[in-house]
Amino acid sequence: MKEKKTLLIAFSTQKGGAGKTALTVLMAGHFHYVKGYNVGVIDCDLPQFSTYNMRDRDRKIATSIDHYKLMAFNQLKTLNKKPYPILKSSPVDAITAAERMIRESPEDLDIIFFDLPGTLNSEGIIKTLSMIDFIITPVTADRMVLQSSLEFASLLNDNVISTGKSNIQGLYLIWNQVDSRERTDLYDTFNTLFGELGLHVLKTMIPDRKRFRHELTEEVRSIFRSTLFPVDKQLVKDTNLDLLADEIEELTGLNAYGEER
Repeated sequence: MKEKKTLLIAFSTQKGGAGKTALTVLMAGHFHYVKGYNVGVIDCDLPQFSTYNMRDRDRKIATSIDHYKLMAFNQLKTLNKKPYPILKSSPVDAITAAERMIRESPEDLDIIFFDLPGTLNSEGIIKTLSMIDFIITPVTADRMVLQSSLEFASLLNDNVISTGKSNIQGLYLIWNQVDSRERTDLYDTFNTLFGELGLHVLKTMIPDRKRFRHELTEEVRSIFRSTLFPVDKQLVKDTNLDLLADEIEELTGLNAYGEER
């Protein structure tokens, strides 16, 4: 039996609009509420603290609408799991915040996801990234996003990972917001380029869907993006979120700890 370890995973890039916060919330929810892992989130994406503030909005709605009150009750009864904790932190103190979360958690945490700022110029961001186990960088077919994401990943690969002095076990690119109208060979060409640069690309590609923008609202409808509930089973279809979670589980070795949960 392998020794238990909390894995630190970050969706990180230096270009806004690539979808890192959405992927953080969606994966945290899927691993915690669907796959049954114990998850935590450190929100260092100052000054907006999008994930932390989303939790605040979610709680206000879920405690004021009877439909969501019942959902929360049934979820707790069925899964015996409370909502995953979210702490906000500056980038420089993110690892300290994670250590505190691990120490104070009543359950052994399997994963902590980090929502990091979209710039490498933030104080402490390089040091924090160097102490994270796995970094996943969203890329899109937009030229500016692609260029910025490549610069970010290459900088980490060449100046942090290659030194052998970081905790990073893997740096992966993931195609996000993929337009079904785009030519498949375009992505194949880019993937070949990434490989020549020594960068790895996840097999899973996340399509562009309007539902990715839908948060919990007072209008009762099927849930997509929320910190309190998983994505509705019907809405998961055609998003590849379940496939992404499976791939992350495999490449990080999380499934090796399955018997311990």
